[in-house]
Amino acid sequence: MATQQQQPHLPLLGRTAIVTGASRGIGRAIAAHLSSLGADLVINYASNAASAESLASTLPRGAVTVRADVSIASDVKSLFDRAEEAFGGRPAHVLVNCAGVIDSKLPSVADTAEEDWDRIFAVNAKGAFLCCREAAARLARGGGGRIVAVTSSLVAARKPGYGAYTASKAAVEAMVGVLAKELKGTGITANCVAPGPIATDLFLEGKTEAAVARVVAENPMGRLGEVGDVAPVVGFLATDGGGWINGQVIRVNGGYI
Repeated sequence: MATQQQQPHLPLLGRTAIVTGASRGIGRAIAAHLSSLGADLVINYASNAASAESLASTLPRGAVTVRADVSIASDVKSLFDRAEEAFGGRPAHVLVNCAGVIDSKLPSVADTAEEDWDRIFAVNAKGAFLCCREAAARLARGGGGRIVAVTSSLVAARKPGYGAYTASKAAVEAMVGVLAKELKGTGITANCVAPGPIATDLFLEGKTEAAVARVVAENPMGRLGEVGDVAPVVGFLATDGGGWINGQVIRVNGGYI
């Protein structure tokens, strides 16, 4: 007698996830992974529409692309508005803030230009604040609400050349820890995932092969991380299985720090 094929369990089915900075690198991998878990996706991008549309076309679940500058409050509001409009008017359940920039010149703090410092903080710190603020007001209450900010293990490593970037991510980690407590009673958790060196364009830009080799040598696993090392950690935090993890920084770095 034929038996009905068992359908895979999709822990995020019926939930909407907003991923900022999702057109490339870690954000792209996170978006794809959340889709594989059943989430409907809102793919945010700042400039690369073609890459965002390409990702959306490959996802197994519903997906929309939304251009938004996370450092502008009205853009962030529109991002959440579009998430609700696209999927039946229901509030989103998951925000993953992955939008970020870095100064590829890797200057010392003493040599960091004021405009570069302001640009990095505008996207990395202010952008995270605006997205988290909107999420705190608008994510679904009573269960399944998740805020995940992608920060950096550089906050702990404190490597020379990354002063502005590290400071911007440290600010986010402090803010998210406070936010987790402020969301008491909502059922929404707030956590950070802090990757170590990951083989993405953002990390590799401006680095020589010798510089990359030195970073690899510092890691007990003997390699750079891959985007696939990070996405499942974010995915777990987004599911009900991650519901007892709150106000934490999870450093995904192979023992780098």
